[in-house]
Amino acid sequence: MVTISISPVAAQSLYIRNARNVPFIPLRNAPFRATTKLSTLAHSSGSISFSPLRFLIKDKEIKKKKKSRGSSAVCYAAPLSRLSLQWISAISSAVLFFTKGTVIRKQFLVPLIAIQAPTSIISWMKGEYGIWAAFLGLLVRLFFFIPGELELPFLALLLVIVAPLHVMNLRGTQQGAIISLVIAAYLAYQHFSGAGSLQRAFDQGSIIATVGIVCITVVSCLLLI
Repeated sequence: MVTISISPVAAQSLYIRNARNVPFIPLRNAPFRATTKLSTLAHSSGSISFSPLRFLIKDKEIKKKKKSRGSSAVCYAAPLSRLSLQWISAISSAVLFFTKGTVIRKQFLVPLIAIQAPTSIISWMKGEYGIWAAFLGLLVRLFFFIPGELELPFLALLLVIVAPLHVMNLRGTQQGAIISLVIAAYLAYQHFSGAGSLQRAFDQGSIIATVGIVCITVVSCLLLI
């Protein structure tokens, strides 16, 4: 009877022993062909072999699953970030500047944009391009008539440019979020009171204004939380 024993030491010596337990074929650093034949012999003799490669593959699959779960959580959390809410508020306020079918006082949208607009928009307004835009808009306003829908964005630009540092520091704070929520709640009260009923607020002529009012109100609540 011939048995095969593999020593797990660094030298990885391989011995084939006979029935008297005397090694007669020492193999050190055995070539690939010899190991292949011995492995097939061990498989035919019914011995159980240990394969660490199988556990390494399983470990890699578990890590991939954990990474995929983490990435999916980040993807679902991204739309509710603070920056996304600020963009929703800015777009809704800009739409309310030009939309009709509402009786709200649109002047209140000017400070709301100054408080809730994204930092990139505020930086552009306070930069060189924003100053040039305000200068050209002021020249046009001196010699021509500007409708109210176009005058309000111009006033918002001027308000951001001339606002003191202490006022702009309200952005991103709890006090600024409370002011935004008060303005949004007042505009929502004006809009739904002027519509007369909830059903009339969602009519064809007022649905865009209603959606904009709802967006700025919900965003103000979420930014306060």
